[in-house]
Amino acid sequence: MKGRKAHPFPAAGPRYLCKMVRLNACMNLELHSLLLALLTAVALNPATVIALIQDDGCEKDAYPPLWHQAHGSIEAFPAHSNKIIINAWNYEERLGVYKIMLNYSAKYFTAFGANNVGNILWGLPLQLGWQYRTGRLADPSNVTTCSHGAKQQTCISVRSWWASVNYYLAIIPFLGAMKAGFFGQLQHEIEILPPEERREDFCYSTADCHSRIPKLMDAWKSYFEYLLSTEQKSERPTASSFSTEKDEALHYLWEAHLVTTSYAVPKFRNRLKYTSSPEASFGENWASVVDFIAATHFPVDLQHTNYFQAFLPPRMLSEYDKALIVSDFSPEQNIVLFSFWALHKTNKLTGGILLLLWKMAMSTEAGRGVVQSLIETVTSWPGVRANVNTE
Repeated sequence: MKGRKAHPFPAAGPRYLCKMVRLNACMNLELHSLLLALLTAVALNPATVIALIQDDGCEKDAYPPLWHQAHGSIEAFPAHSNKIIINAWNYEERLGVYKIMLNYSAKYFTAFGANNVGNILWGLPLQLGWQYRTGRLADPSNVTTCSHGAKQQTCISVRSWWASVNYYLAIIPFLGAMKAGFFGQLQHEIEILPPEERREDFCYSTADCHSRIPKLMDAWKSYFEYLLSTEQKSERPTASSFSTEKDEALHYLWEAHLVTTSYAVPKFRNRLKYTSSPEASFGENWASVVDFIAATHFPVDLQHTNYFQAFLPPRMLSEYDKALIVSDFSPEQNIVLFSFWALHKTNKLTGGILLLLWKMAMSTEAGRGVVQSLIETVTSWPGVRANVNTE
């Protein structure tokens, strides 16, 4: 018709408007789902949280399984031909790599709690411990006996998606710290043993890793360099000798974490074929949710990480498991499982717009403060701290 103005949007019309309304409604719904996934505990009775963090009626050890047996110094690892040998495919030894980093960085976090509980590196070994405890480091293909037999309990399978991604969140930070000079002058060269198969998927030294994945190495190097920069030189270092800003440290840590997962998660996607469909979906959902968590500068110290890992699936998912109706999961674990799925799906459908909006909301201290205050509400409940043994 002559004289009729064209609509400013070519696709405009009832169908277009309906689509936009549905999209906005969906995004609003999933922003609430995100908060639900991150902060489910806020709506719970404190007694429920306490029950979730207890293990068989006893106080839950705050540390990852076998933490006290793991080596806590580089010199404790075996040395051959003037080389320190670390087997990253043995759970205790990979855990030892984390323990070394935590021990060396403890002095930078003394202002945030006794016994190194405020160290923000705790999120990494606790996540490895959860993977170990729930069977996610075992060979999911059952081709090998890795982590299945009585003498194979500490074996980490290279066929495991979780284990392969975690390698980049354990060995790369460790080598990044070495490149930053965080451990000082080492007497021996460090040799990281490769797995028995698929060796080309990994790197094994500072030089090797920096040549192959420089962006990842530089990100972790920057984190440890930041810690070194906060040290005030004095003859007798004390808590006041360090000017570590926790939020700034979290910025460097999460930046390095995201650079690493953005590389490792797609790299090992083919490993998910060995698991059930629900488990594969959960793995991808979890990786997506980490992007949202990182934007909040979530304080991945010992206590905060322990509280919120209580809401993760306590075992591998089978083909018969469906979110919200997994019979041996708590109601809260079912809700979080579903929320992770809904969040990932919506972000994917919106082409990443949901994550972009969330990052914008979390880009200010005020935005992050809302989330942090909710987290503190949970962790300040009387009786919750008492049920996590950190001694």
